[in-house]
Amino acid sequence: MQSRDAARRAEAKHHGTPEPLFAEFRRQGYSIMKRIYVNEKWCLGCHLCEYECAFANSGLTDMVKALKGRPIHPKVSVEDEGNIHFAVNCRHCTDAICVKSCISGALSKGEDGVVRIDENKCVGCLTCVLVCPYGAVMPAPNGHAAQKCALCTDNLCGEPNCVRYCPNNAIVFEDRG
Repeated sequence: MQSRDAARRAEAKHHGTPEPLFAEFRRQGYSIMKRIYVNEKWCLGCHLCEYECAFANSGLTDMVKALKGRPIHPKVSVEDEGNIHFAVNCRHCTDAICVKSCISGALSKGEDGVVRIDENKCVGCLTCVLVCPYGAVMPAPNGHAAQKCALCTDNLCGEPNCVRYCPNNAIVFEDRG
């Protein structure tokens, strides 16, 4: 009998982008970066990823001090529909429409492939929220800017906290190319 991790890898390979397409991307000079992928079959809907995200981006080292008694503002959100649960986060699209639609130039795609928001440049028009096909860009709690997942590259975690602490390994950070 296959282990749970082996089953996930086989399913990810089966449902991932076909290798010929990745080969064409590489031929054209695109790099294939690690991204967060979610397997809704394994997601428990516990919302722990939301808490871990809020904690990782709080700037504090004590989770209780960072989150207890405060509203959280994660850059990932869990959608629930019946028995299906799915963590929604930025896909860091190769041809990101949010970056193209940003009127102030606050959204940019780095050489590492990560789409980031410069809150100092953001004018709060929220066009990026409207155009994101995944619903991964959301208004920031300050009401002035937008926010989205930056794969924990803008904090001290080193890897996405939602991935590290997902209790059922439903969220993975991998290069499927």
